[in-house]
Amino acid sequence: MNPRAQALLPVFFVLLWSTGFIGAKLGLPHAEPLTFLSVRYALVVAVMLLVALASRAPWPEDWRSAGHIAINGLLLHGLYLGGVFVSIDHGLPAGIASLVVGMQPLLTAVGAGWLLGERVSSRQWLGLALGFVGVALVVGGRAQLGIPAGDLWHMLWPALIALFGITIGTLYQKRFCPKFELRTGSVIQFLPVFIVTGFIAVQTETLQIEWDGRFIFALLWLVLVLSVGAVSLLNVLIRQGSATNVASLFYLTPPVTAVIAWALFDETLSPMAIAGMGVAVGGVWLARRA
Repeated sequence: MNPRAQALLPVFFVLLWSTGFIGAKLGLPHAEPLTFLSVRYALVVAVMLLVALASRAPWPEDWRSAGHIAINGLLLHGLYLGGVFVSIDHGLPAGIASLVVGMQPLLTAVGAGWLLGERVSSRQWLGLALGFVGVALVVGGRAQLGIPAGDLWHMLWPALIALFGITIGTLYQKRFCPKFELRTGSVIQFLPVFIVTGFIAVQTETLQIEWDGRFIFALLWLVLVLSVGAVSLLNVLIRQGSATNVASLFYLTPPVTAVIAWALFDETLSPMAIAGMGVAVGGVWLARRA
C-alpha cells in the first residue's frame, strides 16, 4: 500500500466511525435497538456474501480459524454495538455513553501488556491519560445528565458491556486472528452476531419498525459506511499496528462526533468541549508517536 494512503487510514477510520451517531440518532426512534441492529446485521451479511462470492474471495482454511473470527465478531460488534444502542435506548445520553466506552484505550493498553506482551511506554501512558481527560472535557462540555440516581445503573450497564466487548474484541483479534480475508471474514464475523442478536430481539422486543425515509437512510448508512467501510478499516488497522495504537484512535471519536453534531444538528460546542478536543488530539498524537 502507498505510504501516504496508509498514513491516511486512521483519519478515514475516525471520520467514518464518528458518523455512527447519525444512524443511532435517526434510526432508534423508529425501531427498538436490537431489532434495528438485527436488520443491519442481516443486510451486512447479505452484501458481503455477494461481494465474497462475486470476487471469489478465499474462505478460512479450517474451522478453528473461522471460529476465532466468529468469536471476535460477537465481541467486537455484538457486545459493543448492542450495548451502546441499548444504553442510549434506555435513556443514557450519547455523550455519557461515549465517555464510558472512551475508557477502552486505557483498558486495551493494560491488556496488551498482560495478554499480548506489548510494551506500553511511559509516553504512551501519558498520551492515553491525556486522551481520556480530553474525552471527559468534550463530554462534560456537551452533556447534561439530570438522571435520577436510581435510574443511572439501568442506563449504564449496557454501556459497560459495550466497553468490555470492544476492549476484549480488539485484544482477541490481535492475538488469535490478526490477519484474515476481509470479504469472507466480514460474513463470518456478522453471521453469528445476527443470529444471537436476532434471537434476543425475538425474545425481548416487539420487532416493529417504522419504515420511513429517516430509518431507511440510517440503516443504509450504518450498513454501507459503518459495517462495511469503517469495520473493514478497523480490521486493517488491527492487522498493521499494535493494539494500543489502534485503541488510542477511539479517543478521537467523541471530539469528531461533537464537530459533526455541531455542523449537522446545530448542537452547542462549548469552550470546554473545544479545549477537550485539543487535549484528546494531543494525547492520541503522543500515544501513536511512541
